[in-house]
Amino acid sequence: MKIAVWFSCGAASAVAAKVTLDTYGKDSDVYILNNPILEEGEDNQRFLNDVQDWLDHPIEHIRSARYPKGSVKEVWDVKKYMSGVSGAPCTQELKKKPRQAWEAIHKPDWTVLGFTAEEQGRADRFRMTERESLLTPLIDKGYTKQHCFDIIMDAGIRLPSLYLNGYSNANCIGCVKATSPTYWNFVREKHPEIFKDRMEQSKKIGARLVRVKNVRIFLEDLDPKAKGHKMKDYDVDCGLFCEEGAWK
Repeated sequence: MKIAVWFSCGAASAVAAKVTLDTYGKDSDVYILNNPILEEGEDNQRFLNDVQDWLDHPIEHIRSARYPKGSVKEVWDVKKYMSGVSGAPCTQELKKKPRQAWEAIHKPDWTVLGFTAEEQGRADRFRMTERESLLTPLIDKGYTKQHCFDIIMDAGIRLPSLYLNGYSNANCIGCVKATSPTYWNFVREKHPEIFKDRMEQSKKIGARLVRVKNVRIFLEDLDPKAKGHKMKDYDVDCGLFCEEGAWK
């Protein structure tokens, strides 16, 4: 069998790759694949290299033919769209389309994504809208995101710095799929230069990225003290971010 594991520089997809190799590696051709994104945290590449050493298996970069730099900002400028009811074009152009192009050539029998035990619904939707041939090794083992953090740390691998800085995912800082004022004010506090960049580009494009009291507003109009739902908090470093104090 050909099995394609899509590694996103996060803890869950790293553990999914490990479980897949341990389970199927002897009898199948397993490909570990990554879509490099220019605006992701700088520490992600270090984490990718550490995971590659841990897996003892190469991780291959799969890039967009149209956007070879892998820049989300370039996609937004070209599309004149950042995020809304139809999703974010950066995901479509830099991850989904390159994945589908790779699949059209290599025709994998199975696909693995890092869906954890909390994400059964997402896995079900992927099977309905994308492809039925999805393996869910983390769900099958009952592994939550916290389990994945623990496994990575037990392996002696330092998590991407974004986790340790309080973000719940190791994707782009200032992810335009986020609408919470809590999230955007956190970005404003931790990475003010990125907040300013998103604010200026979204204003130019006309994208109201944040939702306050169920109304979309521009980032420039966001009250620095505004709060929405709490950001997801996982015990990634011995309770470094306590539930009550992390976002205040």
